[in-house]
Amino acid sequence: MRILNFGSTNIDIVFSVDHIVKPGETIGSTSMTRSTGGKGANQSVAVAKAGQHEIFHAGKIGPDGLWIKDKLESMGVRTNLMTVGDTPTGQALIQVASDGQNSIVLYAGANKEFTEKEIDQVIDQFDSGDWVILQNEINNLSYIITQSSNKGLKICFNPAPFDKTVGDLPLGRISLFVLNEVEAEGLSGLADPTEAMEYLTANYPDSDFIITLGGAGARFGRGKHIRHSHGTWNVPVVDTTAAGDTFIGCYIANIAKGSTVEEALASASAASSITVMRNGAMDSIPTPQDFGILESYTLT
Repeated sequence: MRILNFGSTNIDIVFSVDHIVKPGETIGSTSMTRSTGGKGANQSVAVAKAGQHEIFHAGKIGPDGLWIKDKLESMGVRTNLMTVGDTPTGQALIQVASDGQNSIVLYAGANKEFTEKEIDQVIDQFDSGDWVILQNEINNLSYIITQSSNKGLKICFNPAPFDKTVGDLPLGRISLFVLNEVEAEGLSGLADPTEAMEYLTANYPDSDFIITLGGAGARFGRGKHIRHSHGTWNVPVVDTTAAGDTFIGCYIANIAKGSTVEEALASASAASSITVMRNGAMDSIPTPQDFGILESYTLT
């Protein structure tokens, strides 16, 4: 079983600030870094760092992003399915506040220029039962979902950033939704995560759902009766930028290697808990060998 990520690839420009800037306000930054990011690229790295599976990142970049391929390869991600176009690579302007919270402005760039021909060329290289990971930062999602489903691929969809176009996608073909509270409310119309889970599992009975709740952990649902949950560790929060991406990549990697839902939730929760303790996006993503760090902290 192989894992494909049709995902975004960005150049992240990160500013460390005392607080997230307010409308009309100008503030200073204590540091600035430039690195590789994008929800898709982060999730690919998280799969690679979880181990045991090849992860193929089918991203699209511009001439300014050629160095990103070397970065991803150094972290264990296969980049032979990435394409280079004339449009600049996607950009993310990120503020990270002293309390670890972040604010992000995105420029899609090459992420929004996938053609149907390019999509078909990638999907044709995978087989029924393989996984494909998707987010809402690239174009042609309906086509990717439909073609992947027709090929028998299992689809994990993280509809972030959430917008009204998500409801127009062929969501009945999704195998696994991973949602935060905002995305769960967007899909269900219900602010309470428990009520949202009941609504979503009733309306999409053939799909699995995970709702992540930040420091309150994560909940899993399938159909009417299958429910699981896992807490998170009470760790010092430095930077939350890639926590959700880490959770998704680690979860899929563990499910793909045959772990149970409970085991995969535990590993994904551990990985995301460590990620928030570190600065940066993909550089903050841990391997299972790092999980011992959590022995000093309590599970909530």
